[in-house]
Amino acid sequence: MAATYEDRYWTSSDGLTLHYRNYPGPDGGDKLPVLCMHGLTRNARDFAALAEVLAATRRVIVTEMRGRGMSDYAPDSDTYSPLTYVQDVEALLAGEGIDRFAVVGTSMGGLMAMLMAAAKPGRISALVMNDIGPEVDAAGLARISGYVGQGRSYPTWVHAARGLCEAHGAAFPDYDLDQWLDLAKRTMVVSQNGRIVFDYDMAIAEPFAKPGNAAPPDLWRAFAALAGVPVLLVRGELSDLLSEATVRQMGVVNPAMRTVTVPRVGHAPTLDEPEVRPAILDLFAGAE
Repeated sequence: MAATYEDRYWTSSDGLTLHYRNYPGPDGGDKLPVLCMHGLTRNARDFAALAEVLAATRRVIVTEMRGRGMSDYAPDSDTYSPLTYVQDVEALLAGEGIDRFAVVGTSMGGLMAMLMAAAKPGRISALVMNDIGPEVDAAGLARISGYVGQGRSYPTWVHAARGLCEAHGAAFPDYDLDQWLDLAKRTMVVSQNGRIVFDYDMAIAEPFAKPGNAAPPDLWRAFAALAGVPVLLVRGELSDLLSEATVRQMGVVNPAMRTVTVPRVGHAPTLDEPEVRPAILDLFAGAE
């Protein structure tokens, strides 16, 4: 069967060739497009199942940030920052002539969505924030710092799956081998030497460790720019990045926000869970 998406590319302001998956949606469709943005060490494959469903009614654009997947790696690691990623996405949106859209943002992608809303309020019609908020817990950041950029490799997919289980088993205690294999194939690729490696530039760890880079300051002000926008907040019950206290405060700032908690899951839910998928479809159906 032919692929339902096209691999497309755009150029950043500093000359990098960046990749996105374009799901064109139905012919003659008039619904606003959805922009999907992944987390720190992830790529466009994270949204494969969700994008297929959303593309039944609208265009879906799934970006790969610089240093991930099929996008160029940056020669200057300091450009691996949320503000630069936002600039990159803005260049794509301008090139496509898109001035209003819905967003699905996982972790770092959710941070980017808040920054985009603060810079130009009123453009985002609806937003799914996946296990992220304007306040990021230090415990989660420390855990991520412990594995990002480590450059591990594995001889087989089963070894890769077991490696992920060892590293992230506390966040997904009920996963079986097939689910760990699926996660491995979302996050890794076979390298030129035949080893299985993570599909991102290890240099993204360098700026992540710098203060204020992993989670930019004044994000509560950025989140306030989404006041009145329909927001679905997805939180893993076991999340160490998004606390219940932060979720409660987000609901005060934006009473239009709805929260879905995924039981027995940490950071971050896949968005394919049975609690989540209907809520996403309901959000986008009612936002336009």
